[in-house]
Amino acid sequence: MKPNWYMRIGMSDSLEATMMVTIWFALCLGIVGALSGYLAGIILSRVRAAAAEQSAETIIKNARREAEVITRDAEVESRDVILRSKQELETQNYAKRKDLLAIEGRISQREINIERKFVLLDKKEDSIENRLETIEHKKTDLCQREEELKALDEEKRRLLQQVAGMTQAEARKTLMDEIKSDLRHDSASMIRRAQEESREIAEKQARKIISTAIERFAADQVSEITTCTVSLPNDDMKGRIIGREGRNIRALEAATGVNILIDDTPEVVVVSGFDPLRREIAKATLQTLVSDGRIQPGRIEEVVAKVRAEIDETIREAGENAAYQLKLQALAPEILRTAGRLKFRYSYGQNVLQHSIEMGHLMGMMAAELGLDAAIARRIGLLHDIGKALDHSIEGSHAIIGADLIKRNGETPMVVNAVAAHHNDVEPESIYAVLTKAADAITAARPGARSATTDLYLHRLAKLEEIANGFRGVEKSFAIQAGREIRVIVEPKEINDEDAIQLARNISKQVEENLEYPGQIKVTVVRETRCVEYAR
Repeated sequence: MKPNWYMRIGMSDSLEATMMVTIWFALCLGIVGALSGYLAGIILSRVRAAAAEQSAETIIKNARREAEVITRDAEVESRDVILRSKQELETQNYAKRKDLLAIEGRISQREINIERKFVLLDKKEDSIENRLETIEHKKTDLCQREEELKALDEEKRRLLQQVAGMTQAEARKTLMDEIKSDLRHDSASMIRRAQEESREIAEKQARKIISTAIERFAADQVSEITTCTVSLPNDDMKGRIIGREGRNIRALEAATGVNILIDDTPEVVVVSGFDPLRREIAKATLQTLVSDGRIQPGRIEEVVAKVRAEIDETIREAGENAAYQLKLQALAPEILRTAGRLKFRYSYGQNVLQHSIEMGHLMGMMAAELGLDAAIARRIGLLHDIGKALDHSIEGSHAIIGADLIKRNGETPMVVNAVAAHHNDVEPESIYAVLTKAADAITAARPGARSATTDLYLHRLAKLEEIANGFRGVEKSFAIQAGREIRVIVEPKEINDEDAIQLARNISKQVEENLEYPGQIKVTVVRETRCVEYAR
């Protein structure tokens, strides 16, 4: 049976056969085309794969060549850096050697000068002995002449009585007047000698007490510190500290308030800052971050907050330890915390907390020598500079600031006055206040207490003498007491007593304007008139 559509279109059997052949032929062609396309795709993919492999090999070869070039450039650059570093180091070493040679030369010259002074002292000692012998002979002659003068005086009185015709009562009255005049003169001389002797005895006793206290107490030397270093496990850590586009190091500097210096020094990072408390916080933060390994802005802020809390605890312990060393009791907690902050405070390179502890020991020793209460003296020594822990946040002298602080926390008026008066901001009201000023001067002036090079020290002494010698009427000037006193000897014919007072004031003003120095400098003007006469 043929389909109906065949019937409808009226197709013949031959046409039907032709169409069937055509359809089968078309199907065969389609199958052959599909197979051809599949084979062509396989061939094309293999060709592309071969081309990709060749391109990859070319890229790898080019990358290796570029890496070799970069490596060679890096080696050349590193060699140049090493060469420049060696040259700079050699230059610095040469300069240091030159300075050392200059210092050795100056020391040799000073040794020669000291030997010359010893020779002069020996000669002067011989001369003094000869003069003492001469004085003894003259003393004997003077005694004989004094007896002769007494006899002549009696003879003179007898002759005067005869010539004047005075009565015995009148002569007695005249004689009594002369004796009273002589007694007044002798008493004035005796009072002056007694004052000079008492002053000399007081100075000797003071020197003995001070030297005994210094001898019994040994303190550390100081050095000026404005930087510290943090060791790293490797140089790769420097890149992690810097962070992407420097964000880590900027966050660290902003959080701690210091400068982080990263240079060519292997496995070391330098922390620089004038505030030792900030520097300590930054150092501890860096050490924690390096050991932890997680360095990012959020982590940095977290570690800084933790380190600040630890530093606060360290401050409290430092205050308690200082009080324990000085055997002090009943100190207010606020005073202990404020005193502990002095551990991170420096003055002229001297750690203020160590300076205060040293002050406490010295004052206790000197108070014991003077028969005073050593515990009160040690208490004042620890608290005298406590205002330096607050003077950045409160205006005014650190002595007055510290006195106000301890007054609010229950310290006695005597302790408050000693703290306030140790730099002459108020008048001292007790011997403890005077003792505080003396001990403060000792701890600041002793060798090694504060950072000052020998050249600066000698320059200050020379400048002091130069300033004093520049005024009219000055004969000589000597800088003594480690540069804390300038003694000026003037010509008595050109400078009277009133001018000497004005000269001391002018020299002190000139020193204040032209010199930088710790503490204070005493200006002493000496005017001496010598009258020599020989009795023959």
